[in-house]
Amino acid sequence: MFLSVFDVFKIGIGPSSSHTMGPMSAANRFLDLILSDEWPRPAGTHVAALQASLHGSLAFTGIGHGTGRAVILGLMGEAPNTVDPDRMDDIIAEVERTGRVTPPGHPAYAFQPATDLVFDKKQPLPGHANGMSFSALDKDGRLLLKRIYYSIGGGFVVTDTELAAMRATKNAAGSDRVPYPFSTAKQMLDMSHGAGLSIAQMKRANELTRTSEKELDEGIDAIWAAMNGCIDRGLKVDGIMPGGLKVKRRARAIHDRLNEEWRSNRPNPLLANDWLSVYAMAVNEENAGGGRVVTAPTNGAAGVIPATLKYYLHFHEDATEADIRDFLLTAAAIGGIIKHNASISGAEVGCQGEVGSAAAMAAAGLAAVMGGSPEQIENAAEIALEHHLGMTCDPIAGLVQVPCIERNALGAVKAVTAASLAIKGDGTHFVPLDACIETMRQTGNDMSEKYKETSTGGLAVNVVEC
Repeated sequence: MFLSVFDVFKIGIGPSSSHTMGPMSAANRFLDLILSDEWPRPAGTHVAALQASLHGSLAFTGIGHGTGRAVILGLMGEAPNTVDPDRMDDIIAEVERTGRVTPPGHPAYAFQPATDLVFDKKQPLPGHANGMSFSALDKDGRLLLKRIYYSIGGGFVVTDTELAAMRATKNAAGSDRVPYPFSTAKQMLDMSHGAGLSIAQMKRANELTRTSEKELDEGIDAIWAAMNGCIDRGLKVDGIMPGGLKVKRRARAIHDRLNEEWRSNRPNPLLANDWLSVYAMAVNEENAGGGRVVTAPTNGAAGVIPATLKYYLHFHEDATEADIRDFLLTAAAIGGIIKHNASISGAEVGCQGEVGSAAAMAAAGLAAVMGGSPEQIENAAEIALEHHLGMTCDPIAGLVQVPCIERNALGAVKAVTAASLAIKGDGTHFVPLDACIETMRQTGNDMSEKYKETSTGGLAVNVVEC
C-alpha cells in the first residue's frame, strides 16, 4: 500500500477538501473526458451544454462548504492548486451572467447554475456519502455522456468504477513495487526493525521510487512553505468570516496578546498550548474564508499538523530543515495507513476521521523529531487517535467554522500531549494503533448519518440562532 506524501498533503483552497477541492477536481476530470476518446461519441454530435448534480453530504452541506462554487470554477477549468482566490467571485459572477462556461481548450458550453447545478438531498449515490454526477448534452438536450464521481476525503476523487476497483483490490499485496510496502502499523514496525530504518527513512525510500531526492525535498519544502504561509496570513487578518454566522476571526488578536506576553516575559503556564491553538486557528480561519491551505489530511483538519510543527520549530531551538521533512514524512506514513484501513472523510466516519487522523499524524511526526523510536511513534499516533474516537462532524449551517476551528486547536494540543506521553514511555502500550484504526472504522459505520457532515444533527440543529 503506497500513498505518496504529495497525495496526503495537497495544496488547494478552502473551505473543504472533500466538498470544495474534490468537486472542483471532478469537474476538471469531466472536462478532460469530454475531449478524450474514452467514450463513444455519436457521429455528427457535439457537446453543447453541461449539467451537474450533488448528492448525499455534498447536497446537504454544499452551500456552506462552497461546493456549488467549486463545481462552477472546475467547469471553467480552474484547479484547486492554481486557482486565484481573489478572482473566484468574478469568475462565478461571469458564469451566472452569461449562462455558459468557457474552459480553456473547449468551446463554450451552456451552463445555468440556477438550473443546471442541482443539490439533490433526496437521492444519495450508492458508493460514498460524497457523490456527484456530471452530464454532457447536445444542442437539442439529448444526453451524450454522464459520469459519477465520489470525493472520498482529502481532495481524492474517483469514478464509481474506480471506487469499486479500489475496494476489490484493497487487500491485494505486492502491487506497489516500493521497498517498504506496509499497509498496517504492525507491518511498518516489523519492516522498520528488519531494515534498521526509521519510519521517515522507509517513507523516503518509498517516495524515491517515484521521484528524485531533489524533487522530493523541494516538494516537501513547498508543502511546509504553504502551511507556514497559511499560518502567517491567518495571523494578520481579522474581521468577520463569510457564510452568515458572523463568526469573528480571533487568531490575530490572540497572537498580538501572546506576542505582548512574550516580550514582557510575564509567566504563562499555558504558553505552549496558547501558541498551538493560535497557529491552528489561524489556518482554519483562512480555510473558512476560502484561502490557500494544505490538506492535512483534509481541509477541515488542516490546522493540526501545521500548528504542531510550528510549535516544534518555535520551542525547540535545535530544530532543523531535515526535522521538517522527517516530521511530514512520518505524518504521511501514518495518514496513509489510516486512509487505507479506515477513512479520513468526515462524511464517511465523522470528525474522528478528520481531526482525529490529523492529531494522530501530528503526534507521530512530533514524536519522530523528538527522537522517538518507531514503537514510541506508533504509540503517540494511537494515543491521539484513541481520544478522538466517536467524534461527530456536525458543522453549524454547513460551514467549516463552528466547531471546526476550535476543534483543530484542541486536536493540536492532544497531538503534543500524546507525543509527550509516548516519548516518556518505552513504546509498549495496551491498544495497538491498528486496533484503534479499526475501531474508528467500525464506529464510523455505526454512526448515524445525522452526525456525518450533513448538518442534520448535533450542534448543527441545537444552536437556536441557526
